[in-house]
Amino acid sequence: MRKLTLLLAVVLLSAFTVKKQGLTRDDREVLLNHFQETRDNLLKAVDGLSDEQMDFKPAPDRWSVRQCLEHIILSEKGLFEMQQNAMKQPADPEKRKTIKATDEGLLKMLADRSQKGKAPEMIQPKGTYPSTAAAIQAFTEQRDKIVDYAKNTHDDLRNHVVDMPNAPLDGYQMLLLISAHTGRHTVQIEEVKAAPGFPAR
Repeated sequence: MRKLTLLLAVVLLSAFTVKKQGLTRDDREVLLNHFQETRDNLLKAVDGLSDEQMDFKPAPDRWSVRQCLEHIILSEKGLFEMQQNAMKQPADPEKRKTIKATDEGLLKMLADRSQKGKAPEMIQPKGTYPSTAAAIQAFTEQRDKIVDYAKNTHDDLRNHVVDMPNAPLDGYQMLLLISAHTGRHTVQIEEVKAAPGFPAR
């Protein structure tokens, strides 16, 4: 009987320990602040732009503001789906050992526009939205769902690992990635607006 009691105590203690490795108050605050910042910056970057400005391309192989916006929407949707699918799997604290990226390093890497790559076909813009307003609405509604999850979840984000193409990330880092990726392409939008020939209206 004593052995059974000790065993139960160990199991309960282990469960409590794993739970405590989930989202901390500081982690949640950092994440929500980052989501708010990237949302505000994006909406400000596209606010009041005419169709001509939205469709201007600095070069044939460069995206327009409209294309950047659509890419952001597609990416946020796809990355959040990946994160949510990972959270449906059992937590795996051992797999955390495979993660090399830090939260700070991830944010720094995404902010560095000196390193660029080609987006996968599934998240390349295809002219889905009939107007800027429709695209903004799609972004806002989708982002609201993501932020609601980040604000209220009690999931063990740190012990769920997503095998990303470049490096594994935990569930929390996937949410940071969503926000930081949008920040990265908001900077790209500002680059388009600053390019020679960008329409005055």
